[in-house]
Amino acid sequence: MEPTPTILSTLVSTSTATANASARNEKVAALAAFLKEVPGDEIPTAVALLTGVPRQGRVGIGWATVGASFDGGGVPGSRSNEATLTLADVDAAVDGVGAATGAGSDGVRKQIISDLMTAATKDEADFLAAVLVGGLRQGALAGVLTSAVAKAFGVKLGSVRRAAMLLGDLGAAAKLAATGGEDALASVGLTVGRAIEPMLASTSADVAEAIESVGLASVEWKLDGIRIQVHRSGDDVRVFSRNLNDITERTSGVVDAVLNLPVQSIVLDGEVLGSQPHFFDVLLLDGEDLLERPLRDRLEILDRVTGDLRIPGIITEDPLAAQTHLDEALAAGHEGVMVKAIETTYEAGKRGKGWKKVKPIHTLDLVVLGAEWGHGRRQGWLSNLHLGARNGDDFVMVGKTFKGLTDSVLEWQTAEILARETHREGITVFARPELVVEIALDSSHTSTRYPGGVALRFARVRTYRDDKDPNQADTLDAVKSLMVTLPVHDLPE
Repeated sequence: MEPTPTILSTLVSTSTATANASARNEKVAALAAFLKEVPGDEIPTAVALLTGVPRQGRVGIGWATVGASFDGGGVPGSRSNEATLTLADVDAAVDGVGAATGAGSDGVRKQIISDLMTAATKDEADFLAAVLVGGLRQGALAGVLTSAVAKAFGVKLGSVRRAAMLLGDLGAAAKLAATGGEDALASVGLTVGRAIEPMLASTSADVAEAIESVGLASVEWKLDGIRIQVHRSGDDVRVFSRNLNDITERTSGVVDAVLNLPVQSIVLDGEVLGSQPHFFDVLLLDGEDLLERPLRDRLEILDRVTGDLRIPGIITEDPLAAQTHLDEALAAGHEGVMVKAIETTYEAGKRGKGWKKVKPIHTLDLVVLGAEWGHGRRQGWLSNLHLGARNGDDFVMVGKTFKGLTDSVLEWQTAEILARETHREGITVFARPELVVEIALDSSHTSTRYPGGVALRFARVRTYRDDKDPNQADTLDAVKSLMVTLPVHDLPE
């Protein structure tokens, strides 16, 4: 007997229940109860929608496409009175939008979305609009949903996490958990051509603190580049960004460099500056998965294979030697150093305790929550940014800045913020929390001015981070870690 297709309204109800639940265990329970009833083939779609994105990603669906179905049609009569849409219907519609290219494609895409919205109830239409344009805030972030998958299908949380990281897809891992349990999850390995979540680092105030924390370490220059993960199999090379997007076509210099390496297959972790790659880790070589090998071994292999493409590093437990290496990195114009415990394995997708970053110039990756219209020379541009940090399953405002913005950046950010506009209050345009911006600052301090309870001192824009998703922005705790204790609230920002 064919499984009964999942009706979209049940997922929407689950999303609402998740958003309304205050406790994490309540969110997990609601999601798990729903997932247990979803047929295996529909689980990737369900998981993606619950995390706020279609299974296929954004596929270029913006408010211009979705909003057309709301023009003059926001009244209940424009929507279905009966919940008949299935997850498969939604999936097929997004596939159709992604496949529509060339002349006349804009009209085709709008018609597909219009048909979908007309068949939806009001609640379903509101939910779909939020998902399709990236505005869904419901509390079902990856960590909560990962726990729900484990609970729903009776598997270990660690097994789900591992499989999701190696697959780069929680939905695919959830389907394995549902259909094959622990054995299916354990069978997942590192595959060339399939990007995995990168290992991340926590922050240390200085190299002495970092060395004290991790012991004998590889101290490596931290470049001011774009994080890349490179996969090569024979003559085929794929380059992925930090958020697992395929950027091969934009990184021909990386492709050429990796094709010159004396290997048949390899997976490398590194950064690209301009068109030149620089590597700091190797995860697979000629069919051998190196994730569980200690960093000491991986670096020996990396040196042998990549030569001068290796990021400069030393192995030491001497804080003075580490400081000298940091000084050399700064003198060369780089951000700082990474301090990595020499025995660490590669923990895909985790902020490993054995990796520390030391950046004398404090920087935070924050989310743009909105901006204020400028005046004087900046009239007509959105200038003063409202900045937010991650706080649990949401974002909280921690400061503002209009510094460090060139005319070209002002023009670009005005267009990007307006494209994500949700509402206005006075001179402020509020936006969906999608843009990530790197902010340099001296410190943070206690403040009653912003909801986060802190404010940024001398904050200025360094660059927008199109290689990062909002869920990779820094947390409120990270902002507080840069706090100085001062007797006044309203210090210069």
